[in-house]
Parts: sequence; C-alpha cells; structure tokens
Amino acid sequence: MTARKRTAVLVSGRGSNLQALIDAARDPAFPAEIVLVISNVEAAEGLARAAETGIATKFISHKDFASRGDFDAAIDASLRAADVSLVCEAGFMRIHSEWFANLWAGKLLNIHPSLLPSFPGIRVHRQALDAGVKISGCTVHFLVPALDSGPIIAQAAVPVLEGDTPETLAARILVEEHRVYPEALRLAAEGKVTLENGKAVFR
Repeated sequence: MTARKRTAVLVSGRGSNLQALIDAARDPAFPAEIVLVISNVEAAEGLARAAETGIATKFISHKDFASRGDFDAAIDASLRAADVSLVCEAGFMRIHSEWFANLWAGKLLNIHPSLLPSFPGIRVHRQALDAGVKISGCTVHFLVPALDSGPIIAQAAVPVLEGDTPETLAARILVEEHRVYPEALRLAAEGKVTLENGKAVFR
C-alpha cells in the first residue's frame, strides 16, 4: 500500500469538518492521515477534538505577530516540522498571505459553504437568502491567493427552502460539507486531482 499522505488541518472553531476528516482517516485504507491540527484560537473546540483522538495540536495566535506574513511563516514552520504534505482548512478564519498560498499551491484545500463562485467571503447563507437563490451548497477547492476563488475539486447542492434562515440553511449544508470534504481529500491524496496551470485536473 502506498504511504498515506501526512495531512494537517487548520481550524478556528468547533471543527465539525475536522471531525469528518478524522472519521474518514480512521480507515487504514484512506489515503490521508491527519497528523497535526493547528488553530489560531486557543479555546477552539477543534483542538480538543484532535487531542482526544491523539492527534498532535498546536496553538499559534495571529495576535502574536506583527504581520500576516509572519503569522503564516510560523504556520509554515510547524507544517514542515511535522513533515506535512497536504493541508486542509476547515473553518480557519484567517486570510493567508500571497506567498503562503503560492508556496502550498496544489497542497492546500479549503471548504466554503456556498456553490462558488457564488457568495464568497462571510455571511454566506445570508447572502444566498438575500439573493433569493433556490439552490445553495458547498465547495471544496484548491486555495489560491484570491479569496474563495481557487479551482473547484468537489461541490454538493442543497435546496433553499421556503422559510429558511441562515441557521437552518447552514445546518443542511453542513451535512453535505461532512460528506464531500473527505472525498475531496481522498482525491487529492491519491493524486486523482491536481492543480495544474491554475486548473483542477482530474485523472
């Protein structure tokens, strides 16, 4: 069996997508192994989830650094020290510097709770409801310097229902996030999707 890809997950909050990745990686046949979880929030529930599973954790506060680049350098050093080859962002609420996104290009995945390119940024579900769309969903993509604009690896659609609130829509979309993120990581870890010339190439 080919060696499993050593994978880190960056979180800022509860880590429900992290949990989905951890659960998938419990299977020895899954091609990625979660070896490190990093958070910029010391009390992030995601750190506790990882620690309970025996996964190494690290708290790196962005407030301790003078610039975004310095913060990213600390993250990069931790990733390299753990010999990580893939990184998944799961509710990591910091924007990376351009050099970091370029350095990890093709090895850095992110999940966003809309069908990109629609509704990038924050308050995504409110954006969708205000626009009156009938379908929303989630997207896993390669992270690039431009916010929420990287090449798409996987998406899942969710109907927007009459009477939906941002909270009810978010809850239904989250179910799909937990399904598609492990599958996207599987594709990346197996080399079945790669980033080439700014596009996601599938094999």
